[in-house]
Amino acid sequence: MPTLTTLTVYPIKACRGSAAQGAFVERRGLEHDRRFLVVDPQGLAVTQRDAAGLALVVPELAEGHLDLTAPGMDALSLPVRADGAILPATVWDDSGIKAIDQGEEAAAWFSTYLKTPVRLVYMPQDGVRKVDPRHAIRADDHVSFADGYPILIASQESLDDLNARLETPLPMNRFRPNLVVQGCQPFEEDRWQRIRIGAVELALIKPCARCEVTTHDQETGARSKEPLATLATFRRVNGNKVMFGMNVIPLNEGRLHVGDPVEILG
Repeated sequence: MPTLTTLTVYPIKACRGSAAQGAFVERRGLEHDRRFLVVDPQGLAVTQRDAAGLALVVPELAEGHLDLTAPGMDALSLPVRADGAILPATVWDDSGIKAIDQGEEAAAWFSTYLKTPVRLVYMPQDGVRKVDPRHAIRADDHVSFADGYPILIASQESLDDLNARLETPLPMNRFRPNLVVQGCQPFEEDRWQRIRIGAVELALIKPCARCEVTTHDQETGARSKEPLATLATFRRVNGNKVMFGMNVIPLNEGRLHVGDPVEILG
């Protein structure tokens, strides 16, 4: 039986993630995952597609404070503003997402680091961004500032298969999954429809189409052609899309722990 080997929470979309031994699963994804977002003056999401340097921003979230570090920047500690001035955000085709501006100090820090005017916003508990209804399980399925779905899962065996085809093996962080499982066949997760980890049941909705962010070294920000070039030779579907990992919608809430067994329900 597969087991859960890695849990990663990404407090700020596009920035460094934090490994955890356990995490609470909310309807919108792992607790605290991608609840913060860097936006341009129009409220449009800024990600590694626009600013590869975001990969080097390390956020730490604890006890209502967000601590930030990045190369060449003084560390910054901010209280999380869960209410206050609203700055509607846009992620892909979703506009008008309720987001709370995190203030001038956060905006200045990120603007200085990225060398362009940006702000930091937070999705409050009553902020609701619906999942694409074409792939939702229930009408009220919703998501944080993640690209489209609450959770991303991948297997270690899938990465091992890919790395066997690459000249230089790559770490799993290129794909920025929340959950990594081990103990199955390569890309077996493609065929799973429902799984249970601990007390949490998860619906695997669709394969995740990968973009240029996977070509960014998450430790340095450097770009290359891999892994997209190799993935395109054996994981291409629907024209130019290449797939790695599965998008997931939680069917209930509960806590996950590294080492939990992964029960395949269908």
